[in-house]
Amino acid sequence: MPAPDRGRPARTLTPLVTVTVAALIFAVLLVLVRLQWLPLESVDHGTAADVNRLVAGDHALVTVAKAVTLLGSTAVVYGVSGTVASGLAFRKRWRLVIYLLVTGAGALVLDTVLKSLVGRLRPVVAHPVARGTGNSFPSGHSLGSIVCYGAVLLVFLPAARGRWRRAFISVVVALVALIGISRILLGVHYLSDVVGAWAIGITWLAVTAFAFELARRSAGQPLTDPLQEGLEPEAIADLTPAEPESAPGRARTRQHARIAAGIVVAWVLILGIIAGVGELITKDGDRDVLGDRTIPHWLATHRTPGLTRWSLIFTTFGTTVAIVIVALATCVVFLAITRRWRPVIYLATLMLGEFSAFVATAAVVKRPRPDVTHLDHGLSISAYPSGHVAATSCVYIAIAILVIGHTRGWWRWLFLIPAVIMPVLAALSGMYRGEHHPTDVVGSLLFSALWLTATSLLVKPNADSRRARRRPGPIRSAGLPGRQAAGLSADSRARPG
Repeated sequence: MPAPDRGRPARTLTPLVTVTVAALIFAVLLVLVRLQWLPLESVDHGTAADVNRLVAGDHALVTVAKAVTLLGSTAVVYGVSGTVASGLAFRKRWRLVIYLLVTGAGALVLDTVLKSLVGRLRPVVAHPVARGTGNSFPSGHSLGSIVCYGAVLLVFLPAARGRWRRAFISVVVALVALIGISRILLGVHYLSDVVGAWAIGITWLAVTAFAFELARRSAGQPLTDPLQEGLEPEAIADLTPAEPESAPGRARTRQHARIAAGIVVAWVLILGIIAGVGELITKDGDRDVLGDRTIPHWLATHRTPGLTRWSLIFTTFGTTVAIVIVALATCVVFLAITRRWRPVIYLATLMLGEFSAFVATAAVVKRPRPDVTHLDHGLSISAYPSGHVAATSCVYIAIAILVIGHTRGWWRWLFLIPAVIMPVLAALSGMYRGEHHPTDVVGSLLFSALWLTATSLLVKPNADSRRARRRPGPIRSAGLPGRQAAGLSADSRARPG
């Protein structure tokens, strides 16, 4: 009999007990909800009514709940899973890619099948603050978030050590809990919908983790404890987002401080310019500056069902969810390929600055929407500036800057096409749907040009790529990971001839 591996933590019965309890809770809730057991129905309806009375009059709480619940939407959670899977594919960790895709797809199928089988209606509250579609049990947001974010946690657990591991686990647990609570606060799910989703999500995660262990065993690899070591501990080098860098000295710290200060100063100055332009434009609301009155009215009178459908598609590309997914995917791809944080910091700074400037400018200017029929509901108060146009311009132009700066093939120039076309389509669709005046679009384009210029000059997103190309030898240009390239370079220097 082989001796036990003393280097690995001893397994406990806690995971098995937890999964068993979760499966039992889901099974019991499934039966009780399907049979419409009166005590459970009473608790669910009473909780929904009490929470609705608490939330309905609190606009700030509703806004926060809607923002949190967005992180559990199908587009976001499966966008995160797909993006992470793409990054792992670049690192050639195919088993982990398959695990993420199968786990996410299974959660999607479970949600659809269970809702159809149970057929529970959504809560009906006195003061609705949000609208949910489809059946109620289980909560799709809660199920998708615990499965997708939990799977990402199990994948990257080997790369998290010490305090970072505790922080990583705490963030994922808190995020999943807040998403479930937000569904109850918004009155679109009962308490048992959320608890049932968490229970079946834990069960499904355990089943897929066990299947992954069986696959490792069949490949002749040692068994692991997923909750302690993650799914694939030996992949730690590829799971680490970027190469470790030497500790920055005082000079580098001062340089980073100067860059941060420059970004803040540039943001304040640009915000003042954009807000000032907005105040000048709206000072006399009756003027037809750049066709502010005639163009929205002309577009409204020439609406057709086909154009309306296309405008909805183009507008969707500029929504917060779509922009977040595109930006996140870009960050993951550049981390996987370059193993440098600079492109991520550049894109994050750019988009956070754009969002905060949009919110601040809209709060200052408070420009009314065009006086035509609006095709979208729930629009914010201010039409100036266009957040869709600004966000679309920043993200797609930034992608073009990064791709052109980090690659050398002719195809890199193709990324200029979406950098030009996407902002134009977002602008046209916004005016067509009655959301913005032409000067709202001009203000957003002006902001994007100034903010992109300032951020690119200060952060220098392609500096690492230029330095790598200046290094002697073909190692870096071959696309090898940094540590392998460094090792090969050292060997070549040590070997004479």
